[in-house]
Amino acid sequence: MARRRFIVEADGGSRGNPGPAGYGAVVLDAVTGEPLAEVAEYIGTATNNVAEYKGLIAGLRAAHALDPEADVQVRMDSKLVIEQMSGRWKIKHPDMRPLATEAKGLLPPGQVTYGWIPREQNSHADRLANEAMDAGKRGERWQPKVPPGGTLATAAPEAPADDALAEPATTPAAPPVGWGSADLGAPTTFVLLRHGETPLTPEKRFSGSGGSDPGLSDIGHRQAELVAASLAARGTIQAVVTSPLKRCRETAHAVAARLGLDVRVDEGLRETDFGAWEGLTFAEVRDRYPDDLDTWLGSSKAAPTGGGESFATVARRVALSRDKLIARYAGRTVLLVSHVTPIKTLTRLALGAPPESLFRMELSAASLSAVAYYGDGNASVRLLNDTSHLR
Repeated sequence: MARRRFIVEADGGSRGNPGPAGYGAVVLDAVTGEPLAEVAEYIGTATNNVAEYKGLIAGLRAAHALDPEADVQVRMDSKLVIEQMSGRWKIKHPDMRPLATEAKGLLPPGQVTYGWIPREQNSHADRLANEAMDAGKRGERWQPKVPPGGTLATAAPEAPADDALAEPATTPAAPPVGWGSADLGAPTTFVLLRHGETPLTPEKRFSGSGGSDPGLSDIGHRQAELVAASLAARGTIQAVVTSPLKRCRETAHAVAARLGLDVRVDEGLRETDFGAWEGLTFAEVRDRYPDDLDTWLGSSKAAPTGGGESFATVARRVALSRDKLIARYAGRTVLLVSHVTPIKTLTRLALGAPPESLFRMELSAASLSAVAYYGDGNASVRLLNDTSHLR
């Protein structure tokens, strides 16, 4: 699979040189040009060059957070930074050397290229830098408009159950901790619903994106009706988005019909493709593919036998869907109907918890969880594995 490609545009400025300074950077999808993350910060008194280097570092960190294996093209209007980072100019100033060293250490040299662009083509990053300086002048913290993407962190799976143990092994990084402005506006809230039971659920078989795509069992349909009634009584859901797999679509349509809403399908919410392991129990996989299973359990980049997806791959697409949905439904409450892997991934990223926390979460069929995302990039887990509506 080809590596993702990002463009990092970065800038920094100083009002006085040295004087009040700030930086800004944006990470763009190299194919679509879509902004994936914005970062900016007021850094106090500094020179233009220091601010520019700090903008570069912040942009590379944001790109690494989105995908540590992506190819990155850096574009800046600072001839000094571009030529020094490209190795064509020597770094003589003592203030620049540690910054350049830090920037070079963020990604392997072969993944990053540098190119100069005119100032008028660097307007996005320039705007962010000035916004940060303006916020610093007011004694405030700059607030991002594009949700941060985060990085992927390693995890191994738990014993499978229907959607199986899919836990990302490289996971989008946790947002900044703390509080920003007192008025951040209404958060974007994802109510996370795992689909109802399928015939494979009680048998604890691997059931991902590459198998038979089972629908709901009779019990699963009943669970979907119960959760629909519960959500209708609460009256807070404003939109419904679902994985494309049948068990999720059936669950989502049962809820949407009760709420009078349409259903939107998002490919990023689908479960892991478990390759040749689809439909098997954990014991059967252990018996048939012992070496492959051990490798898979030990590395987030290892895929199941027969061309399945690694946890790292799954986590990247889940994080990308998260950011797109936050932007689309800003300030609204949205029901996401999905699977074990995506829901646990979203929860773990919101908590900023260590990878092993994934194996200490229970996620039952037709359970509800919830995460709120705020305008300053922080997230808050509000609910996990609620099944009270099923009793």
